[in-house]
Amino acid sequence: MQLADSVALVTGGASGLGAATVRRLVAGGAKVVIVDRDLTRGAALADELGADRARFAQADVTDAAQIEAAIAAAAHFGPLRIAVSCAGVGWAARTLDKTGAPHKLDLFQTIVGINLIGTFNVLRLAASAMSHAAPTATGERGVIVNTASVAAYEGQIGQIAYAASKAGVVGMTLPAARDLAPAGVRVCTIAPGLMDTPMLAALPEDKRAALAADVVFPKRLGDPAEYAELVAAIVGNGYLNGETIRLDGALRMPPK
Repeated sequence: MQLADSVALVTGGASGLGAATVRRLVAGGAKVVIVDRDLTRGAALADELGADRARFAQADVTDAAQIEAAIAAAAHFGPLRIAVSCAGVGWAARTLDKTGAPHKLDLFQTIVGINLIGTFNVLRLAASAMSHAAPTATGERGVIVNTASVAAYEGQIGQIAYAASKAGVVGMTLPAARDLAPAGVRVCTIAPGLMDTPMLAALPEDKRAALAADVVFPKRLGDPAEYAELVAAIVGNGYLNGETIRLDGALRMPPK
């Protein structure tokens, strides 16, 4: 799949990994719909990139109607070819706290609802739109890239909800690729490690350095631009399908 003149949709596209991905896709010649709940940041990024290359659609990934509307907005540019899911949230809570009280069920449901069900919602609706497009010369109709986490493999203490949600994204990858093969749609997932997103940027420098020290090589936090570059590589490599790729500098997370 070529980036040039392809139409893409990026959820969580107003900041962090999503914003870096939007910028990379636009730099490669794609036209992008930025999907996010943050109206201010999303609209500002779209304005910066220009109306001929980017549009903003305010949406919650768990809301089917809102995502359908965002996909319809993408049709302004042409048939949807690329969908990247970066929207997600995290929360720290143990299965039992120090007093023996159980993890709040509604909190677990919220994390899984956004990270896993929201990702599936985007995947199913984007795939449906892609399936109606004419195939490219290589027989492809679209590429979907989801975002998991190394926590899917090495969830830390207090990450049970987050790890479960991201493990679900990993688990969806191969069956989704198999399901969508007849439609000519590829599906891959990226499992980032410690990325220098706004969430980590708020930490004191000594804590950021301590996190980076656990990375094998290079000993630093990942750059969102490196995530975006991997998205571009997945889009461009037509034989990559059904795979989850770790982007973590060989990091293996300790228990805490």
